[in-house]
Amino acid sequence: MKKVEVLKMIDLVEEIKKLDDLIQQSRKKKTSDFVINQYEAKKLKLIGSTITELASAPIQSIESYQLIQKILNKYYPNISEDALLNDDDISKIATAI
Repeated sequence: MKKVEVLKMIDLVEEIKKLDDLIQQSRKKKTSDFVINQYEAKKLKLIGSTITELASAPIQSIESYQLIQKILNKYYPNISEDALLNDDDISKIATAI
């Protein structure tokens, strides 16, 4: 991986961390759900961008997939398998896995 790619990935991860902290602080302060939802949507978008980068060539590797799993476990640790079953299409894919 090129140094520029590494720095880009680190920047994305840092932005996710900042947003995650902001979300946690906003929940403690009882900030409006609308604002928290906006932060969460941006965090989800950044995580998606990070996953896309890690899953694309030339970065794509077993190690990059392990990083994706680590990111998901860190920022979405409480997502249960049952949550996947709420969406028909996602449920079908989960069943196939």
